[in-house]
Amino acid sequence: MSEEKNYYMTEEGKQKLEDELHYLKTEKRQEVVERIKIARGFGDLSENSEYDAAKDEQAFVESRISHVENMIRNAVIIENDTGNSNEVQLGKSVTFQELPEGDEETYTIVGSAEADPFEGKISNESPMAKSLIGHEIGEQVTVATPGGDIEVKIIKVQ
Repeated sequence: MSEEKNYYMTEEGKQKLEDELHYLKTEKRQEVVERIKIARGFGDLSENSEYDAAKDEQAFVESRISHVENMIRNAVIIENDTGNSNEVQLGKSVTFQELPEGDEETYTIVGSAEADPFEGKISNESPMAKSLIGHEIGEQVTVATPGGDIEVKIIKVQ
């Protein structure tokens, strides 16, 4: 049997998953069951696109429930108060500057379950985070990107 994957997340991220799971189980499931019931009333199921769509949605909802339950079961909560305060770690925000004259960018390194680059949260599994983790303020780091390697300087860690 394969080993379960750990999902690194903040307490807030775990709470969001628990809220989503509650919604999926209590509300979304009922909505889908109701759609299936209504679609059955339209007659011949072999040519009933509403029924097919509702069954597809039901499969998606059940799959998502299973996935969210697995993520919650294998959650590892990120603790921010350990180690060197100047070192880039999971759960910390890091500000860096692309060298030689790039703008400063700030990202929080979170687990893959919480990653949202548009909100400034990058996955610890991303090339950027993997390159930065373990380095300290003032260090220059080479980051492998799809467009080629870039050099960044760590400005701030919090």
